[in-house]
Amino acid sequence: MSSKERVILCFGDSNTWGYDPTTAARFPPEIRWTGILRGELGKGHVVIEEGLCGRTTVFEDPMNPGRRGDDMLPRLCESHAPLDVLVIMLGTNDLKHRLGASAWDIAKGMERLVLLAASSACGPGGRPPGVLLVAPPPLGKLSDFAESFEGGGEKSRRLAGCVESFSKSLGCGFLDAGSIVASSDIDGVHLEPPAHRSLGLAIAEKLRLLGFDRD
Repeated sequence: MSSKERVILCFGDSNTWGYDPTTAARFPPEIRWTGILRGELGKGHVVIEEGLCGRTTVFEDPMNPGRRGDDMLPRLCESHAPLDVLVIMLGTNDLKHRLGASAWDIAKGMERLVLLAASSACGPGGRPPGVLLVAPPPLGKLSDFAESFEGGGEKSRRLAGCVESFSKSLGCGFLDAGSIVASSDIDGVHLEPPAHRSLGLAIAEKLRLLGFDRD
């Protein structure tokens, strides 16, 4: 690998932010999957965390406005350019009952984000960055969030297949987080520390397999 630092932007929601399902506080950097990714990739890599609780792909949430991913992504890409890789893990908040989105709709929202990145000049040399789409794990047993995510469990289990289908047509990388980790039994939505570790390691390995860790 060259001496140039590889810049990786991780764009996600509360599971990228590091929400602790036990305390509702934030896990420390070394626990979050982004921190695990940073440690695993090592010297020569810069991992930028852009996680926001409540962030959706393209849907405006009337109860939690201002968190549409497609509104924020272009500005964040410009802010952190040049980017070598964009890792996108969104879709969980889109499952909320009040948004009325199907699994296909949510995957289509992910596609919109990839197309925004593909039309940008935020990569090295004014090119688009590489993109890895990560389908979030399905919802687990819901407790405090049960009303918000009513009917979301079944959709969440179909989401990875829809996202994978779009990733193939887009020609970008894909990882099914649900094949690696499960949502916490505490709240059914967020990841516990062992899952953060497993996910960070899996994303690091996927980036290597796709060649995103080298020139």
